[in-house]
Amino acid sequence: MKITIISVGKLKEKYLKMAVDEYSKRLGRYCKLDIIEVTDEKTPDKISITQEILIKKKEGQKILRYIKDNSYVIALEIKGETLTSENLAKKIHTLGLEGKSNVTFIIGGSIGLCENVLKRANYQLSFSSLTFPHQLMRVILLEQVYRSFRINAGEPYHK
Repeated sequence: MKITIISVGKLKEKYLKMAVDEYSKRLGRYCKLDIIEVTDEKTPDKISITQEILIKKKEGQKILRYIKDNSYVIALEIKGETLTSENLAKKIHTLGLEGKSNVTFIIGGSIGLCENVLKRANYQLSFSSLTFPHQLMRVILLEQVYRSFRINAGEPYHK
């Protein structure tokens, strides 16, 4: 299986880069991993609805450029469905059984994803109703994908 993560924004903090590198290395046993960073747009502190839509649209265009036609797309969206780790593992396993060998996860920028990206997504996944920094979300996502592969392989994992 090939897992692609398309994320808005560049990781700046060294500790986050180290965590991403560690989980990327661990995932190498289970899948081919590709992480794509698209540049984020400058977002003013006080932003109008019109500005927000425009920024999301610009970031969305960058994201959509990297999505392959044959990819099953999972958008991380606060309004999406929440799953347990076991159910995320089942979802990934089922996708493989259905022949969907290219799975793309999308992490939006600080103000979320545009409608065009959400429409392209085959599934919307929420990790929580809490708000997380999108840079940290990359680490959380990688850890959960790694955990999913361990669950599916029948290997021990912390509950």
